[in-house]
Amino acid sequence: MRLGCGRGLAAVFLWAGVPALVAQTAAPSAETRRHIERVEAGLVEPVILKGDAHAAHTLQERMAALHVPGVSIAVIHHGVIEWAQGFGVMKVGGPAVTAETLFQAGSISKPVAAMAALKLVQEGKLSLDADVNTELKSWKLPYGPEAKGKVVTLRELLTHTGGTTVHGFPGYALGEPVPTLVQVLNGEKPANTPAIRVEAEPGTRWNYSGGGITIMQLMMIDASGEAFPKLLHDTVLAPIGMTHSTYQQPLPEDWKAMAATPYEHDGTPVVGGAHTYPEMAAAGLWTTPTDLAKYEIEVERSLVGEANHVLSKEMTVQMLTPGMGDWGLGVQIGGSKTDPYFAHGGVNEGFESNFTAYEKGGEGAVVMTNAQGGGRLADEVMRSIAAEYGWADLKPEVRTAVTVDPKILAEYVGTYEVRPGFEIVLAMKVGHLVASATGESEAAVIAESPTKFLVPEVGAEFEFVPDAQGKVTYLVLNPGGRNMKAMKK
Repeated sequence: MRLGCGRGLAAVFLWAGVPALVAQTAAPSAETRRHIERVEAGLVEPVILKGDAHAAHTLQERMAALHVPGVSIAVIHHGVIEWAQGFGVMKVGGPAVTAETLFQAGSISKPVAAMAALKLVQEGKLSLDADVNTELKSWKLPYGPEAKGKVVTLRELLTHTGGTTVHGFPGYALGEPVPTLVQVLNGEKPANTPAIRVEAEPGTRWNYSGGGITIMQLMMIDASGEAFPKLLHDTVLAPIGMTHSTYQQPLPEDWKAMAATPYEHDGTPVVGGAHTYPEMAAAGLWTTPTDLAKYEIEVERSLVGEANHVLSKEMTVQMLTPGMGDWGLGVQIGGSKTDPYFAHGGVNEGFESNFTAYEKGGEGAVVMTNAQGGGRLADEVMRSIAAEYGWADLKPEVRTAVTVDPKILAEYVGTYEVRPGFEIVLAMKVGHLVASATGESEAAVIAESPTKFLVPEVGAEFEFVPDAQGKVTYLVLNPGGRNMKAMKK
């Protein structure tokens, strides 16, 4: 890993009439520099062991360990972007990451696109609660018996409760044919994902669906009569000063010099570079942490009627009202009822990022990386920011480890299938278990009892379940309180 220093605060490029949202100092103050230094030095995993004196790591240590060449961070404090800085390199052997370096936002494309969709609702061009087929012109969503006579609405697409299929999209590598949006919706070649359809009764369960957001994309195009990148530029990006952002896919040639190169888990570059995503609303945004911080600040200020360049106060309140799965209209809602935050993560091929912003108090941050697995690093950086700035949430859990007989551990070694194409492999190393999930690097496993274990790096918990003869045939994962059975192969 080659690490370099990025420049300090981002340069400010704002459209006329848009309030300045970035601290206007030529260089960070001494206090801000101390904030940055402590954030760099305070990275911790979601779970730390009681008595571990070496729980914190530096940003540089974690970038090297996780094979992440570049990171870009923006921090909002008291309603302005206090600092924005790049760390590492845009590509191995290449220039340093700066605050202006572009990254693919992955699913963080969704909340920005959601703001544009809600703008169309405000203008009366879309409805939150009508059957999507009354507003789709160039394609219709087929309803089968799974829908049980119910229709899908835009509100349900935005809250991931529409019962639609297709979790996410892998994109299209350089040289591969790129399908039209209708081909993606129908799962027709050259689309590389299945048809987007209704698989469950709308409104009855929460199930994350990039497919649903892709239906929304076509609704927005049909309602506005405009190409999606232009629509997003005119309705959201330009009004709030996101001048280093675009939904154009692939990235225009004159933008490519500022774009980070994506990397795989093992530190090798993604073959052919950044993938192309015709599913623009779900995964197509190129941006910077500074621009996403402007989005966060716009939401925070719109909520109290101080800045409504896109959405009214009333619509912003709707957007941030949590429903099933603690999901608002395009964003996840966390924190306490009295001090909530809105957040979203993003994963594209070779890019992983996240953002968090509080509804009150003007606090928030964005972390973007150019590596598969960089989301783990982004989470660690976010926890460090939370600790440094005194956020109420995102604190690591403190747990106690126990010693388990290696003979018992050896019985757990094997491959466990979570779902087709996704497995967890457990192996023994120096008398301890290690785990690796499909597409993920190896991580240490800590025992809390002879049958209950956790992976501190990612906060994952699981329990081995023996049959009547005492033989382990499966384990139960517990992500976010949802039990998932993984059978031993």
